[in-house]
Amino acid sequence: MNYFYDFHIHSCLSPCADDDNTPNNIAGMASLCGLNIIALTDHNSCRNCPAFFEAAKRYSVTPVAGMELTTSEDIHVICLFENLEDALCFNDETDRHRILIPNKTEIFGNQLILDGEDNTVGEEKYFLTNATDISIENAPALVEKYGGICYPAHIDRPANGIIATLGVFPETPHFDIVEFASERNIPEYTEKYSLEGKRTVIGSDAHRLTDMRDGVHFFELDCKPGDDAVIRQKLFELLRQSR
Repeated sequence: MNYFYDFHIHSCLSPCADDDNTPNNIAGMASLCGLNIIALTDHNSCRNCPAFFEAAKRYSVTPVAGMELTTSEDIHVICLFENLEDALCFNDETDRHRILIPNKTEIFGNQLILDGEDNTVGEEKYFLTNATDISIENAPALVEKYGGICYPAHIDRPANGIIATLGVFPETPHFDIVEFASERNIPEYTEKYSLEGKRTVIGSDAHRLTDMRDGVHFFELDCKPGDDAVIRQKLFELLRQSR
């Protein structure tokens, strides 16, 4: 079966995202867009993933717990976890590597932690978008330690993309997957940076509900809808396979 996806979505926990990007609104919009499986990937935090998992059940959308990690080089990396519990453990690990700068809500925006009913239950007081002290070299092993996979985000963008930051696509650490912001850039970047053989994914990087895109990109998974755990298992088996 074809599962239409988006693995790069921000909630109201990310300071640069709209407060309307609540777990329930995201899940509802995903359903309207025809998306079957989506990941919540807030900046340097997974704290809205429990609420997101609860909300996704209401809309028959399969949730994936994730994070958009900012490395010490200011490179954005998508981190995905098959199990919510592993994602929350990685969240605690990431907290130990963050540079704690108080958030200025009047400048950067709110960082709201919600429950499954979209009620505000807390607020992250330290700015989430700044770089951690985790290097791009060390990120994959750290994510794998918690059962996750990771890959560079929006490699075709000038801001926080691995190519724009480093000037090249590095041989190490090795990434089997890369994310593009625009499908149109895949041929050019693949040829220029020798990305042949890598699996490509397209992420909306949605910070507003209107940024979420209709379902176009999909993975074919050998499972039927209904059991989120099985769907995630099949997805991660596929993503871990080199092409």
